[in-house]
Amino acid sequence: MTKSKISHKIHSDNFISTDLFPHPQRCLKIILSTKVQQDYHQVYKGFDESLFRALTPPIPKVNLIKFGGTQVGKKTHLVLNFVFFKDEWISIVTEEGETEEQIFFIDEGKKLPFFLRYWHHEHRLLKTPENKTVIQDIILFKTPTWLTDILFYPALFLQFVWRIPIYKRIFN
Repeated sequence: MTKSKISHKIHSDNFISTDLFPHPQRCLKIILSTKVQQDYHQVYKGFDESLFRALTPPIPKVNLIKFGGTQVGKKTHLVLNFVFFKDEWISIVTEEGETEEQIFFIDEGKKLPFFLRYWHHEHRLLKTPENKTVIQDIILFKTPTWLTDILFYPALFLQFVWRIPIYKRIFN
């Protein structure tokens, strides 16, 4: 299958890249990078329940049952309210790490809403030479079919673009 790549430079501090079907499991990939003014250790301390709630877009309505945090084994449990029905989303942090250049953690979907079959979300806080941070969200996801991949892609893409001004407001 051929690989298709789309990149968007939002403005000098933000970058979004998407790969259509780069992953062997037929996953879509979204990369969102947002530069903020705080040091990457400070930004990491801010990855808490309050930030999680702030990053939640208005649609669909989300009921946060449990926010576990960013350490391996921690679970986050949501109920998504789609007006006529509700669906659960449970993710578990499967990996975390820190180097002199970055702090990261990865959450993976264990119980996913009807429109997802696979979810892998890398959160990377990259140190810049100016001692600022680039917050990078790398998302791999798969829906039941290639057609639903295409249909749900714009909605998931916009869910993450929504984060740019929130990251900037909180961490600048």
